[in-house]
Order: sequence, then C-alpha cells, then structure tokens
Amino acid sequence: MNKFDHILNWTLQAGSHVFPGEDGGTCINEAALVAAGFPYRPVRSILDMPPCFSRPICSLAMMLNDEANDTDRQRLMPFVTRLACADTPEVERRRAAFIDSQVGYLGLYPRHTRFERGLKALEGALAIGRQAEAIGFEAARGRLDAARTEPPPSSPRGAQSISAKLKAWLGAAQGESVG
Repeated sequence: MNKFDHILNWTLQAGSHVFPGEDGGTCINEAALVAAGFPYRPVRSILDMPPCFSRPICSLAMMLNDEANDTDRQRLMPFVTRLACADTPEVERRRAAFIDSQVGYLGLYPRHTRFERGLKALEGALAIGRQAEAIGFEAARGRLDAARTEPPPSSPRGAQSISAKLKAWLGAAQGESVG
C-alpha cells in the first residue's frame, strides 16, 4: 500500500471535479479512470464510469470517498487501480448483495465506524469475481501525472451555461434602444 502512496501526491477529495488541480484534487473514481488509461472527465454518478468498471464497487467507493474525512479518504488510494473489474451480471449482483450485507445499516454507526466497515466491504467486494488487470505503478504514475499537467478541456462554443446565456441576452436587450 505504501508503494502506491509513493507514486505521486495525488490527493483524493470529496465530490466531482472539473479537472485535477496541481495537487491531484479528484475523487477516487476520477483518479481510477485516469489510472486505467481513460481520458480525464468529471464523475458525478457511477453511470459516468465506463462499462469495464464495477457499478456496485464504484458506488461504494464514491460513498466512502465523499463521506470520509480528508485523512481517511487518502486510505482509498490503493484501490484506485482496482476498480476497473466489471464482471458478469450475476457476479455484479453478488457484489451488490455482499456490499449491502456489510454496509446496509451504516446510518446507525458513527462516521469513522462507517468508513472502517465500508473499507472492509470494499476489500471483500473486490475479492468477488474478476480482478482488475494489474497496472504497473510506473504506468499509473505516468497517467496521473499526465492528467495533472494537461490543460483543462475547453467547453464547446455552444455549451455556455444557462446563466451566461441569460446574462448575455438580458445585457443585449438592455442595451437596445426602443423606438
């Protein structure tokens, strides 16, 4: 586990992120995308993950990532290279049932206990079915470094936010003369 921490100082943070900052600054699933060789993109839902990622496992990882404190969240780093392990629908159902049996009552526990139980459930679910293809530490390091140093993807010209469009329209309408 310590060997993966040595790869680089990628920092796992709660929530989705438009682009990784200088310090990493992504959730576990966004880091997993890059480590698996996919282009960086924000992950707001497990449905944003490619089909080769296990939905039950990514869902648990997202929950743990978002509910953890900053220190515990970094304990998820060794799992970044292991999430691309989708299997047959039957195996995915077994994983989901296992996770539910382990963390189904987490709301009854204090936050730190929930994280510890969830971490054990993540490890157990990853042992069910197909394992992710081994990614060398140097390959993962190179991919994460490249994502961190690339410029953020630009939005297509027509993809302005609704707020920006409204401001532009209202600004134009206010500047027009009536008459």
